[in-house]
Amino acid sequence: MKQRILSLLTAAFIALVAQAEVKYVFYFIGDGMGVNQINVTETYLAALKGKIGFEPICMASFPVVGLVNTYSATNGVTDSAAGGTALACGKKTKNGAIGVLEDLETPVTSIAVWAQKAGKAVGVATNVAITHATPASFYGHQPSRQMYYELGQDLCRSGFDFFAGCDFHTPNTKAGEPTLREQATAAGYTILTGGYKEFQKKGMKADKLILFQSDYQNEKLGSDHIPYALDQDKNDLTLEQITRAGISYLMSKQKDGFFFQIEGGMIDYACHRNDIGNAINEVLDMDRAVKVAYEFYLQHPDETIIVISADHETGGLVMGRGPYELHTDLLRYQRKSIDELKWMLQEQYKKSPKKFTKAAVEKQLKDLMGFGSGITLDEKQQQRLDGRWNNVEKAISAASALPSDADADARKKAANDVKARISDMCETVKHIISEQALISWASGGHSNGYVPVYAVGPSTEVFQGRIDNIEIAPAMARIAGYTIDE
Repeated sequence: MKQRILSLLTAAFIALVAQAEVKYVFYFIGDGMGVNQINVTETYLAALKGKIGFEPICMASFPVVGLVNTYSATNGVTDSAAGGTALACGKKTKNGAIGVLEDLETPVTSIAVWAQKAGKAVGVATNVAITHATPASFYGHQPSRQMYYELGQDLCRSGFDFFAGCDFHTPNTKAGEPTLREQATAAGYTILTGGYKEFQKKGMKADKLILFQSDYQNEKLGSDHIPYALDQDKNDLTLEQITRAGISYLMSKQKDGFFFQIEGGMIDYACHRNDIGNAINEVLDMDRAVKVAYEFYLQHPDETIIVISADHETGGLVMGRGPYELHTDLLRYQRKSIDELKWMLQEQYKKSPKKFTKAAVEKQLKDLMGFGSGITLDEKQQQRLDGRWNNVEKAISAASALPSDADADARKKAANDVKARISDMCETVKHIISEQALISWASGGHSNGYVPVYAVGPSTEVFQGRIDNIEIAPAMARIAGYTIDE
């Protein structure tokens, strides 16, 4: 089957050799975005309009649609490192490995490197840490995805023109060595942390550019990701802004076109947490970035391709829990991610323990999750939630009962117990929301479910049908005229 597909691909390329040169290549990767993540998003949008069916989003409206296998060289279910390497380099590898073969030693190069050698400007962007598995697969070569410091050094050595994300992972230094930011600066990169407005003022002057979010957000979120779309305010850097910045910057390099990889990394985060309303909003957030690229495509239709896929599906998401119906319209009432709800309630207790009452919490759940205002809990759901609150109250009582001369360790333990019980309560909130919408999750991990590939632009018909993830990057390279490193 694989030989047949490759033969068809080769024949298609021979037939299309005379077509105009493709200069601009967009490669979007929705981390954790299986076919059902798209399906539930479009079903939700239709439900908001009172319809049964689907309301198309931009990426799923592209003329070329296919299904992609995602298994790794060693596992039936891939991780993001092996999945990212397959998508970036066209090679299967061991779970956990970045830019190397299964032997964990032999390096393999990515389509970003092939583009760079072809004289193109190159950008790699994400809304998580720039040293995370998927973006790192385009520039890194390490036996373990956890080698964040070494991957950061690989980034500095890459010479790519543009990077964007929340930050480098922490810790981003080793004893006696410069920080990764210092090494990036020494390699000629200008690092901006003032959001899109700072990019507009200073970004175009940089020889090479790294765009990060504010240090405040990195401190709050652990240098791990940009705030979820549900949690962002007007000052937060967004994936849409990153995409706009990247296009502007890469075009300014005045090279022979560009290659631009953009990851919607937080679809995966939301699905690992089984946070359904959040997951839908992350798909929509990535789709807004796709729309920016599509605007560019409409201006350069004969010279641009956009290809969208995913490294794997996350969560085993299924629409249905038994009854032959869905209530995805109820997800409109979720106004914050579950992570943000936890943080807000924990901060509320920390600032005013005596005011942290059941009534105060119920108000937050009404305002932020729609409980009692749009969403009516059944008796069993209410009992579960009340049980979780009772555990919170017990932890608060235990903390309040500490003697005035209790040592710091005892106070810290009591405070952490309250924090943990609040977290447990929010986990129950999350499960109730999925139950109300009639959404099922198989796990908090990855699955081997199909992921989609969507494409638009010259010669992208080759992505139609069922393909393997290692076929995508080489096919894109051939369309764009890059020489593939074997």
